[in-house]
Amino acid sequence: MKKSGLEKQKAMKLTGKMKQAGTSPAFGQDVAVALDRRDQRKLDQALGLVPFAVKLHSDLVAQLQAVAQARGIGMNEVVAELLAKALVDQHQ
Repeated sequence: MKKSGLEKQKAMKLTGKMKQAGTSPAFGQDVAVALDRRDQRKLDQALGLVPFAVKLHSDLVAQLQAVAQARGIGMNEVVAELLAKALVDQHQ
C-alpha cells in the first residue's frame, strides 16, 4: 500500500474515533477505560471465555434482560449461571 493510502486510512480511523467519543467527564472524575474489541477479546480469552452465539425468541431474551437488570449483572453472567444450573439439574 502506498504511503498516501496509509495516511488516508489513519485519517479515517481517527475520524471514526472522534465521532464515537462522547463528552469528556469533568476534571477530577473517574474515567472508565473503554477497551477496543481486540483488547476485550484478549481479556476474555485470558479468563477462558469463548464467544457463543445463539438465536432465542424475543420473549425469552426480554426475560433474561429483566433478570439481569433486577440483579444488576450482565446478560453473559445470567445466561452462564442459568446454563450451568440447568446442566447440573439435568445430570441429577
